[in-house]
Amino acid sequence: MNELILILGMMAVTVAVRYPVLALVGRIDLPAPVFNALKFVPVAVLTAISVPEILSPGGTLSLSYTNAHLVAGVVAVLAAWRTGNLLITIVLGMLVFFAWRYVLA
Repeated sequence: MNELILILGMMAVTVAVRYPVLALVGRIDLPAPVFNALKFVPVAVLTAISVPEILSPGGTLSLSYTNAHLVAGVVAVLAAWRTGNLLITIVLGMLVFFAWRYVLA
């Protein structure tokens, strides 16, 4: 029962924080620079989530070739840059990650 209350509470807080902004944006015209800046929010959020895990998978900074997260991340960035294809980027990154871990184990 406590888990249900916790989930409902998190839902209420999320809606309370986000809904007023969405309702306000729907009723007023925002300047073009604001809309242009909002295009970068998903990339910034994804970077903020993934980079700490790539650079310090065990909680300590690891910039060596033994860090499978870092090697796979670099390969995924290169694949995304060269192909522009999300599916290829994900598949190649995961393949390199698991292969690198297998080789180092």
